[in-house]
Amino acid sequence: MKINRLDDLQVFVAAAEAGSFSVAARRLGMSPVVASAVIKRLETGIGQRLFERSTRRVRLSEAGERLLPHAREVVRAIAAGEAAIGDESANGLSGPIRLSMPSDLARSCLIAWIEDFLAGYPVKEGDFLLDLRVTDRPADMFEQPVDFALRYGMPEDSGMVALPVAPENTRILCAAPSYLARYGVPESLGDLRQHNCLRFVRGDLPYSRWRFGPKGEHAIEVSGDRIADDGAAVRQWALAGQGIAYKSRLDVADDLISGRLRQLLPEWSGEATPLNLLAVSRGRITPPIRRLADYLAACCSARLAGV
Repeated sequence: MKINRLDDLQVFVAAAEAGSFSVAARRLGMSPVVASAVIKRLETGIGQRLFERSTRRVRLSEAGERLLPHAREVVRAIAAGEAAIGDESANGLSGPIRLSMPSDLARSCLIAWIEDFLAGYPVKEGDFLLDLRVTDRPADMFEQPVDFALRYGMPEDSGMVALPVAPENTRILCAAPSYLARYGVPESLGDLRQHNCLRFVRGDLPYSRWRFGPKGEHAIEVSGDRIADDGAAVRQWALAGQGIAYKSRLDVADDLISGRLRQLLPEWSGEATPLNLLAVSRGRITPPIRRLADYLAACCSARLAGV
């Protein structure tokens, strides 16, 4: 088994995250034929199939699943090395950085992490602006004045570039001890129908069909007396003992560690909720922006380490 070209791993990672060779090719600025040939070369060198192909989509094989986390580390390390020896002028931050981010995670940690990151980079006086849009409404990055977005889930627009920040993040069921003391602890997914479930708005509608399992194959319809289009509001309701929430593990990590919230039904894997840094084109991914994504990835990994 031999990997002859490390840059082949970049194509492999992109294809794994996109679930499509053609989408990965567009993100990397190459033709789908070339991307497919790269994957074939990588599989030949390794001696195993990395993807199971169908007419509409590709998915990772067992060997591909094992390779993916190591390939991601290699890609990140190469990007960090290139940035470290790049043109000194590319190390500074200039011009406006217009960034949209989810409300709950922004207030709890993202804003502070970004400030820590900026403290380590030279900024030309009068030539830098950090413009944050804190909202759970997905930003239309082609219509609104936003250059980048930190968002849960993969982008619906296949032409966008996604840098992984917390690829393994999932949703979890959680509630405050005060709520559980009053109403009891659910022992099955079906029990959720008898509980007050705190719902958030996804798109324009309440997210009332909560999904579980590796592919979301188990779904339960829930109801409750509180709905918000702001993830921070849902978290505050949960902390106040108003009901059960289905939150990103990243959002509630500190609450779980402190005991303010308790995870429920941990035997059920929650909906996959990867956090990505999105850009409208690869040309927007400058070395500092790539380093920002790597820095936030390290922060997210540390935040999740204790839960």
